[in-house]
Amino acid sequence: MLYIGNLNHLRQKWSQIMNEESLLNANILIVDDKEINIMLITNILRRAGFHQLFCTTDSSTIISSLIEVKPDIVLLDLHMPRVDGIAALRLIREHIPQTNLLPVLMLTADVDPEAKKLAFQSGANDILIKPYDRMEVVLRIQNLLRTRFLQVQLMQHNDSLEERVRERTLELQQAKQEILKLLGKASEYRDDMTGQHTQRVGRLSGLIAEQLGIEPRHVELIRMAAPLHDIGKIGIPDEILLKPGRFEPHEFDRMKQHTMIGASILEGSYFTVLKLAGVIAQFHHEKWDGSGYPFGLQGVAIPIEARIVALADFYDALTHERPYKKAWSHQEALDEIVRQRGLHFDPAIVDVFVGLYWTERLELSEGELLA
Repeated sequence: MLYIGNLNHLRQKWSQIMNEESLLNANILIVDDKEINIMLITNILRRAGFHQLFCTTDSSTIISSLIEVKPDIVLLDLHMPRVDGIAALRLIREHIPQTNLLPVLMLTADVDPEAKKLAFQSGANDILIKPYDRMEVVLRIQNLLRTRFLQVQLMQHNDSLEERVRERTLELQQAKQEILKLLGKASEYRDDMTGQHTQRVGRLSGLIAEQLGIEPRHVELIRMAAPLHDIGKIGIPDEILLKPGRFEPHEFDRMKQHTMIGASILEGSYFTVLKLAGVIAQFHHEKWDGSGYPFGLQGVAIPIEARIVALADFYDALTHERPYKKAWSHQEALDEIVRQRGLHFDPAIVDVFVGLYWTERLELSEGELLA
């Protein structure tokens, strides 16, 4: 496909042209095999004030002429030897993109209705019948040029609107990600003031999901939603949340409520990522063997996203110090996860995690997940 200048070039040029009285700066390409016809129409146009006139009697050079002239309108004779007007017109429409909006005015002495019909079907914008009426020639060319300008202006306006929509969409996406990050940090503020636990869980969950072959867009959703897995902790009293050592039965029952609190906080959102976060918050303490909470779900009845986050959360919590516990070594945590294969954790997810652990995809350094 042939591009006669880019759309920005057209906009700049047309902005300049339409500020003048008669569109006199337009590039006009005239293609006619007879010199006398070219002389006649150029005289009409020069008297009307047009001065950017480019002429050729060889219609076989139409494409090279378009490249050289970069016309704003083409005046094309219908009956010519070698390449007639219909063939030349089809070449123009075949090689010039629609976004160029190049008008073609067909010139002919043929009054046969079928000839006119074929010209319009082939892409002509208008037809001038010879012999020419001076006023008609000027007015038709001006009308086609004005129409082209308005179309370019409309495209420019639409592009501007699309750009604003893209910018606004990007702003909303960035705001959403920032809100998710802050919510995740808020959920961990009392026992991890840095909020890094939630972000590490998100990154590791994304890696596991990717290795499981989950569709990339859903992997990204998991990565963004996972940091909100413990948002329900904001509803748990400090004396329970920060208690060192083991919970009393009634304290553990209260602690378990953070899953339902988190689901309640996120309930009703129309954002896909927050809906998924609600699912993860509610089910990430379920266990593969059915011994988890809050519902005692078993196996694949537990949403896959919650199964992934359960392992990522468990691993990161074990390997980082909290006010109520010391950090385990990475090897100790890995050994415990393998021991819990088929009990706490989905065997397939454990296998993927072990594979990640021993490859460059999961790089561990001083307790931080860097992958």
